[in-house]
Amino acid sequence: MTDISVRGVSKRFGATQALADISLDFASGSFTALLGASGCGKTTLLRLIAGFEAPDSGEIRFGGDVVADARRQVAPEHRGVGVVFQSYALWPHMNVGDNVAYPLKTRRVGREEVQARVEAVLATVGLSGFGTRRIEELSGGQRQRVALARCLVAESRIILFDEPLANLDMHLRASMTVAFREIHDRTGTTMVYVTHDQSEALALADRVVVMQAGRILQADEPANVYAAPADRTVAGFVGRGFLVPCAVSACRDGMALVSVAGHSFGARLAGGRAATLGPATVLLRPETMRIDTTGIAATVVGAIYRGPVFEVLLRTPSGETLAVDCILPPAIGDNVHVAVSDAYVVPD
Repeated sequence: MTDISVRGVSKRFGATQALADISLDFASGSFTALLGASGCGKTTLLRLIAGFEAPDSGEIRFGGDVVADARRQVAPEHRGVGVVFQSYALWPHMNVGDNVAYPLKTRRVGREEVQARVEAVLATVGLSGFGTRRIEELSGGQRQRVALARCLVAESRIILFDEPLANLDMHLRASMTVAFREIHDRTGTTMVYVTHDQSEALALADRVVVMQAGRILQADEPANVYAAPADRTVAGFVGRGFLVPCAVSACRDGMALVSVAGHSFGARLAGGRAATLGPATVLLRPETMRIDTTGIAATVVGAIYRGPVFEVLLRTPSGETLAVDCILPPAIGDNVHVAVSDAYVVPD
């Protein structure tokens, strides 16, 4: 296990500023997800950690050792880093066992030790008995397990994931999310995971780093990123939610009294801090609201079937859009009230 320290790192590709003065620590044994839309800089940061790119300024350390700065950089093969790619990067002419064993054979490890370590790591990733299978006989999820096994057998100090589940269907992604989490819990390897899928990031990581335009917007535990986003951008990007104008009339003990469409209710404040009285923005999520006899007045304007529930679309008299999860939706055009059980005043 190895900790990673990124200090003041910037990277530019021509006129494009891919990363701007990034500083971030990855604790030894941690599982960090880099989350953001395409072009936010997450893959560039991963490639800098891997050694595939060099920073224009700043430095990257593994433990106490500098592996990259603006003047020199340690080659990728000497960093003790494994990378699991979206495209698997497996050799089709080799079977599963040979793919996994390749890093050991390049180090001239003895045959018996190679066999024992390959069998052990295949068991770790749930592929016991798959050593003689050919790559084309495997599902996408099994191929990703093979790629991960190859990193583990090499005893990589750090494993980097570059959107590894993007090519898999929804059910395979769900099962692989569980598998990656379990493997991390068993091995304790430092892992960094790049994704644009917020559900993957929230489910997998013990810390989520939200990025935009080469900068870090928030780095926090998944529950905090979801429940207490750092700003409007994070609030609008992570989870289903609605940013609604409100008026703050009072603050006390980390809570604010806010008013939306003439209805007042309590809302959490960021870090328990006081808020400025007057206009503000409150984050409302469908799962924290319900149709009730009192609350925010609204009219039903639509309903979307989501499987276990209907997402009922509502519009307030002032024109704001809300949504509430319901098992049995009211009719379009019905006038209803929406009770709020949890809300959050988004920092400016």
